[in-house]
Amino acid sequence: MIWVLLLLLLTACSTIDDDLSNCPAVPTPPAGTTFTVGYDLTLVTNLTTELSTELTTVTDVNVASALRSHLSSVFTDYAHDVNLSFYDTEGDSVLLQQDRHEMEANQASYSLNLPMRHYMHIAVANIDIDPTVSLASDRYCHTSSLQQAAADTVPSHVTGIFTARMPMEVLEGVDQQFNVHLYMANCAAALVVDTLGSGIRELKVFTTGFATGMNIADSVYVYPTRSPIVRTTLVDSEAPGTMTFSSVSFPSRDFRPSRTVIETTDPFEAATAAESLWEFRVYAKLADGSTTESVLHIATPLRAGQMRVVKARTSDDGAVRSTDPQVSVSITTQWSEGGHYESEL
Repeated sequence: MIWVLLLLLLTACSTIDDDLSNCPAVPTPPAGTTFTVGYDLTLVTNLTTELSTELTTVTDVNVASALRSHLSSVFTDYAHDVNLSFYDTEGDSVLLQQDRHEMEANQASYSLNLPMRHYMHIAVANIDIDPTVSLASDRYCHTSSLQQAAADTVPSHVTGIFTARMPMEVLEGVDQQFNVHLYMANCAAALVVDTLGSGIRELKVFTTGFATGMNIADSVYVYPTRSPIVRTTLVDSEAPGTMTFSSVSFPSRDFRPSRTVIETTDPFEAATAAESLWEFRVYAKLADGSTTESVLHIATPLRAGQMRVVKARTSDDGAVRSTDPQVSVSITTQWSEGGHYESEL
């Protein structure tokens, strides 16, 4: 009602030659408060431990070095870009302001100007340089999410994606400094296959069982009923008789939804292939033109920031098996594509 009266007054005072001495001043929105927000990428990963533990032979040294180089843009604390969103904490938690900066560092500070109030702040780093992941539904805080490209078969992520969330109370006339720590939202897996003496003509590897998105406000990952197949990349390790494949994706589940978790040494260990959390799917083409499918079922979760290396060996029939007791395998000889995911063989 006040704004209607002001509008009427201003309209009445806009006539040419009117006496403007009694007209009210046009109200202005409240001035913002300038404050500083510091951002840093916090890389919490098992990469070094995993490589040094799983790759221990002389040949493995080359594999470990190649994987470290290949994944250097993923397991890094360097951000190319950062997207900063500030949301209302009441009602629908609507987006009030959004800024984008080219960070080009592992830490940076920005002076921001926002009106005094409570905010929920969300920050996302590196989405501009990864075409496989995008920021979606970010008009409201509770719907803001990371979304992977939707398809039955998808490429690996090309960089580490980092996120953070923090409630902020911006006070008027007070020098404030907020420190925001961004943590990695994706992970990586590698399959190192000993192919010596197997006679395999071609080997293709995929992974599956991972999330396709992440709700940023509460760090909850989204798992579809049917997980897409993730393409791996063949890593040139210069290790004779060895082929190394790597994929980067969102994490796996921590446990099967239908499974009752019993506290053991590892409460998330799955005992059978039916209860595996994620998989390698390996397709070996033999000299006679036939293809053998080996599905390696992984019984432990692959979490954000983690790297998992699985070593395996091929046999004459093209089957690929791991000596890891937490990795079971299902083998199909004379495999054909009918009824399976796209394998691009």
